[in-house]
Amino acid sequence: MAVLAFVIGVLIVVVGLGVSIGLHEIGHLAPAKRFDVETSRYMIGLGPVIWSKKIGETEYGIKLLPIGGYISMAGMYAPVKEKARGRGMLATLVQDARDANHETLEGVDTSRAFFRLAVWKRIVIMLGGPFMNLLLALVLFTVLYTGIGMQQVTTTVEAVAECVVPAGTDVTECGADDPASPAKAAGLLPGDTLVSVDGTPVETFAQASGIIQDHPGDDLAVVVLRDGTEQTLTLTPILAERQVAGADGAVTTQSVGFAGMTAAVERVHQPIWAGAEATGDSLVRVAGIIVQLPVRLWDTAVDLFTGQERDPDGPLSVVGVGRLAGEVAAAEAPILDRVAAMVGLLGSVNIALFVFNLIPLLPLDGGHVVIALWDGIKRTWARLRGAPEPAPADATKFVPVALLVVVFMIGMGALLMAADLFNPITLGG
Repeated sequence: MAVLAFVIGVLIVVVGLGVSIGLHEIGHLAPAKRFDVETSRYMIGLGPVIWSKKIGETEYGIKLLPIGGYISMAGMYAPVKEKARGRGMLATLVQDARDANHETLEGVDTSRAFFRLAVWKRIVIMLGGPFMNLLLALVLFTVLYTGIGMQQVTTTVEAVAECVVPAGTDVTECGADDPASPAKAAGLLPGDTLVSVDGTPVETFAQASGIIQDHPGDDLAVVVLRDGTEQTLTLTPILAERQVAGADGAVTTQSVGFAGMTAAVERVHQPIWAGAEATGDSLVRVAGIIVQLPVRLWDTAVDLFTGQERDPDGPLSVVGVGRLAGEVAAAEAPILDRVAAMVGLLGSVNIALFVFNLIPLLPLDGGHVVIALWDGIKRTWARLRGAPEPAPADATKFVPVALLVVVFMIGMGALLMAADLFNPITLGG
């Protein structure tokens, strides 16, 4: 059964990734159609075509591997009539790119070519894809935080300890000589909701715990809500050694007041803007990973070959994402918890797609935006000087750089896949 659940989890994330890629490409396709750019192909995935259908001038299709996608637009680059200079491999690459670009313009009304568009329209088309991923992430995080809710510690008592046992021991059962816990002696029961402690209203269990820890040996009036009625109990915390988390997150052992009760954890629906806040936090986190990507990849390679534990916040390949999804689906947890984890995972994937595609290098969307902006700057400068409108930038000159980016992406994918297979990040860290 666990194996079946694992497979289902992997399939869910594969479908989710395919939908994310499909929406990304629709983000390019819709404005391209709106601005009357001739688009010959819309493909989800890479590799062999497993299904396609031509509707109008566009062939829509699905390819085997859900690791990318593209749309083909006429005249992505401005045509250049002159041959590429030089005789080496780089000149050959530039000329091949120019020839391929010319092929997209054969039999096409050049007024419908991408390079003919106003700068702002080109930018809208290229940013449309990443924007769709950002929008999808916002929807997923809103569903997670507001629709499903986040697990939070409440002011409701989950359990009351029967007795007090020494800290750091393996004793799990009360002995005849073990004193009753202060919470038990006070008459607290599972299901009681804390209203106030020592006259101070409490909205979180942490507030109540802080008051109790600060008053060992003192009689504290504890107001609880039980069966719809408020009752006042007297709690006398004892002095005990317990692990306490400080403001910096460090956990230390301190002598504090101890009651012997634990809080219930429930899913709490967050405000509607919580999804947007989570999206922003994820953007900052993923952007930090992208900025440090070479270092992160080096650390991943070192961990792979030395067998060290990987950074749980490090980059993942499609294999790693699928593996985590499988573990989530196979985990022994309530179904709602597993659904929530899956939604959060897909939201994070879309944030990664958004940020990565904005890198200002060809062939990524951000690279095309930079080319369009450069054209806009040249045109504006020419207008200010009263000069004729300059020719569009020859983006084919950047093809060697684009090739290096592609090689880097292939190498990165191979490294991360190997790490995800042989030194994976798991739910346990």
